[in-house]
Amino acid sequence: MKRNNISVGNKIVQSSPAVKQPKVELYSPFNHTHMHTILLDWGSLPHHVVLRIFQYLPLIDRARASSVCRKWNEVFHIPDLWRKFEFELNQSATSYFKSTHPDLIQQIIKKHATHLQYVSFKVDSSTESAEAACDILSQLVNCSIQTLGLISTAKPSFMNVSKSHFVSALTVVFVNSKSLSSIKIEDTPVDDPSLKILVANNSDTLRLLKMSSCPHVSSDGILCVADHCQGLRELALNYYILSDELLVALSSETHVHLEHLRIDVVSENPGEVEFHTIKKQSWDALIKHSPGVNVVMYFFLYEEEFEAFFREETPVTHLYFGRSVSRAVLGRIGLNCPRLIELVVCANGLQTLDDELICIAERCRNLTALGLSECEVSCSAFVDFVRLCGKRLTHLSVMEDVLIPDGNYSLDEIHTEVSKYLGRVWFPDVLPIW
Repeated sequence: MKRNNISVGNKIVQSSPAVKQPKVELYSPFNHTHMHTILLDWGSLPHHVVLRIFQYLPLIDRARASSVCRKWNEVFHIPDLWRKFEFELNQSATSYFKSTHPDLIQQIIKKHATHLQYVSFKVDSSTESAEAACDILSQLVNCSIQTLGLISTAKPSFMNVSKSHFVSALTVVFVNSKSLSSIKIEDTPVDDPSLKILVANNSDTLRLLKMSSCPHVSSDGILCVADHCQGLRELALNYYILSDELLVALSSETHVHLEHLRIDVVSENPGEVEFHTIKKQSWDALIKHSPGVNVVMYFFLYEEEFEAFFREETPVTHLYFGRSVSRAVLGRIGLNCPRLIELVVCANGLQTLDDELICIAERCRNLTALGLSECEVSCSAFVDFVRLCGKRLTHLSVMEDVLIPDGNYSLDEIHTEVSKYLGRVWFPDVLPIW
């Protein structure tokens, strides 16, 4: 019988099949090198790859990762990593969200303030968090911020801060940045004088301004912005500071074409606010100058407060009604809003909206989206509405309770007819999705 030979190193060992030999582990230098390479992979990643990963990490995780090795710590201090940052300021008693650690905030201000360009503050409803945000703003003296956002996750937040404290902190950024292009300061005590400081230092760069629910700002303050910031493309404000003079200023030959105008029409107590009417000539001037502008209006009014609206042609493109709106108002929308693209009605009452919807479908030829909740429409009228709009209705969100069965269609049948005219499968919603 032929014996088997096993080579181990330089020795020849003869083995007999009759005797069970111990198992010999063969050592491969390649396997060791491969494992060593795997262990080194994370530490030897190129800076730009680690930087990309760090950009997706929350600040606390990013700080922990920076202590893994020298290379990761170097990436942690690369300026590109600090151009965009969100300060989260929350109190444990009023919020479940984590807050940016004070030590990290001080490190950012000390080492990376000059790198910050896109900055936002997310604060809870507490006054302490809003004051902490103001304290940070007041320290950003050596920065060149391009976008600034102050976000309150719940009211009152910034509105409970001393007006002088808030304006003083905001002014530091307005004066030192010199290149602000986007500002979102909604629900804050910003005032007219601080807007004039903004204009004096950033008129050539400002492109977007959102400042709804700022009670200390008047029409004069926003008019100053429109007059001097000729590159302004997006503007969001409350209706009470919208004026004919502002629309004319936005329509001047030297002003760029406005792209978005968002208007919040809000009333907390019915009868306390008397809403003014914007002249048709002012709207016409805006549309002539900026024919592609989206005019978005959010209404939170009571039914008796709509007297000033939609009496004449209004170039609104997106309409959202957060409270009940009457049939008469919806009828005026069909007659006087030919540019309407999107309509959302959250409540109406128990009167069917058959005629109003048909009028909107016939006259608002740009309508592509509709949302209905807590109102009533007969199934036949709804099918007619969809038939008139056809496939241009790209978004159709209607609660099942809205549709009232009649002699022509039941709830089980309506989805088939609607799907036919839309060119896609459609069913009514169980919950609102807008």
